[in-house]
Amino acid sequence: MHSQTSILITGCSTGIGYHCAHFLHQKGFTVITTCRKPEDVERLQSEGLQSIELDLSCSNSIETGLKKALELSNGKIDVLFNNAAFGLPGAVEDLSREAMRFQFETNVFGTQELTNKMVTVMRQNGCGKIIYNSSILGFAAMQYRGAYNASKFAIEGFADTLRLELKKEGIHVSLIEPGPILSNFRKNAFEQFKYWVADKPSAHHAQYQAMIARLETEGPSAPFTLGPEAVTDAVFDIIQRKKPKIRYRITTPTKVFAILKRLLPTSLLDKLLMKAGGDGKR
Repeated sequence: MHSQTSILITGCSTGIGYHCAHFLHQKGFTVITTCRKPEDVERLQSEGLQSIELDLSCSNSIETGLKKALELSNGKIDVLFNNAAFGLPGAVEDLSREAMRFQFETNVFGTQELTNKMVTVMRQNGCGKIIYNSSILGFAAMQYRGAYNASKFAIEGFADTLRLELKKEGIHVSLIEPGPILSNFRKNAFEQFKYWVADKPSAHHAQYQAMIARLETEGPSAPFTLGPEAVTDAVFDIIQRKKPKIRYRITTPTKVFAILKRLLPTSLLDKLLMKAGGDGKR
């Protein structure tokens, strides 16, 4: 794709989306960013990026935001990068229906609602590329991340199905599966934990203390952590390739566990995943 390619990226206030947007903008692509908060939209606009307000937990916001994005791109968006997501830590048994719904509204329902609307646009244009930012936790579950694990497992299911259904449409679907990446993810996850889980009685109180220490850690809290540029490189590769890869596994843990999941019996894989998760410490 040439530099006139238009790219819509969700979740650009910080981290992966922010880095990717600035990189692609500097490369000369038409980049449209989305943020949930108006002040973040204004900040990105002041930095020279096109930015619109879009909250994936709200259908009206998706409708309005996409309309603005299409106006900015003259009705043609070539690439959708589904990046926006957040984590809601806590043991599965401590997750209320409301907490699980809150996690899925953004990470799954909103993401797929926007994607479905974009499929219609891309079909009319005769081509397109859809990128989902999944996770190592989209195929390998770890403790105290149940809501997030489930949301990413769901995204992988939607992406794999959509890829099959669009095979003859000229619309490519790719998954990026990062492991630990430097971002504000832990900071935001801690806020969700405090709101939905922290004040309730729990059999997992001792493990939560270790988890809280991890969430409050500045900088990398896990081995093999990479910067957001690792994901940006994958997005750039997808944009450049005529036929992008289906899966981009980012960081050593993702690559290792993808192999182990194919080779090991589940009971042994469980032991390794529990060690990797460290009772919430990592």
